Amino acid sequence: MAEDEAGLTIAQMSAATGVTAHTLRYYERAELIRPVARDSGGRRRYSAADVEWVAFLLRLRETGMPIAQMRDYAVLREQGPVTTEPRLRLLEAHQAGLREQIARLRTHEQALTKKITTYRDDLAALRAHQQNGMDDD
Repeated sequence: MAEDEAGLTIAQMSAATGVTAHTLRYYERAELIRPVARDSGGRRRYSAADVEWVAFLLRLRETGMPIAQMRDYAVLREQGPVTTEPRLRLLEAHQAGLREQIARLRTHEQALTKKITTYRDDLAALRAHQQNGMDDD
C-alpha cells in the first residue's frame, strides 16, 4: 500500500468507532474533526489519532455536551498547548454539570424505587388477601 493509501477508509473508521459515515462527514463539516487526510483518489484516510479523537467526541456527546461546546473544545484543541487552561475549564464546567445531573438522576431513581416497592408490597398484600379468601371456601 502506498504511503498516501495508509490509514482507515471511512467505512473502516465507521466500523472502528461505531459512527456512521454520514456522521463522520458531518463532524468534519461542523469542525469537530480537522480535515481528514485524503488518498490519491481523494478518499478520506483516518489515522489512529482520529479514532481516539472521535471516541473522545462520542464520550462528550454521550455525557450531554452540546455540539457547539464540542466545537469550541475542538477549536481550542487545534490551537495546541497554549489553550490547555481554557480546555481544562471547559471540561471542568461540563463535569460539574454532569455531576449535578447524576445527583438529580439518583434522586429520581430513588423515588422510582420507593414507588416500585410500594406497588410490589400492595400486590403482595392483594395476592395474600385473595389467597386467604380462597382458603375460606
